[in-house]
Amino acid sequence: MNKDDELLRKKSPISIKNKKASFEYFFVDTYTAGIVLTGTEIKSIRMGKASLVDAYCYIVNGEIWVKGMNVSPYFYGSYSNHEAKRDRKLLLKKREIHQLQEATKQVGFTIVPILVFIDNKGRAKIDIALAKGKKEYDKRQTLKEKEDRREMDRAMKHY
Repeated sequence: MNKDDELLRKKSPISIKNKKASFEYFFVDTYTAGIVLTGTEIKSIRMGKASLVDAYCYIVNGEIWVKGMNVSPYFYGSYSNHEAKRDRKLLLKKREIHQLQEATKQVGFTIVPILVFIDNKGRAKIDIALAKGKKEYDKRQTLKEKEDRREMDRAMKHY
């Protein structure tokens, strides 16, 4: 990710994060993918009505899909409203999909969605990461670091 991409994510009006993922996994590599959506799904995402809790990605026939991503039905939608937890296709280059497929063959690696955002052209994008699961002691270390950062912030506010 370069600085322009980071700036784009910060400027995005919508930023739906998977907070649990950074606690559960070490991120080895990240990719930005497009999402294939229906009309009412993009409207719900623009309203911030989506969740990445318990979502993961899988590869079938050279295509990458996200499973478990919840996009709430659009309030003003009618009979054409979408299903909330359907599998959604992601758009990546074949080379990137192949790299991910080879990496996930190793034990302990998986693909998790990290962030859904709207780019400057109004399209929904998703950041996914090749991730390795943390052990219990790694999670305790992460919690300890988080507590230490909080303590340091509190100490700095008192001065």
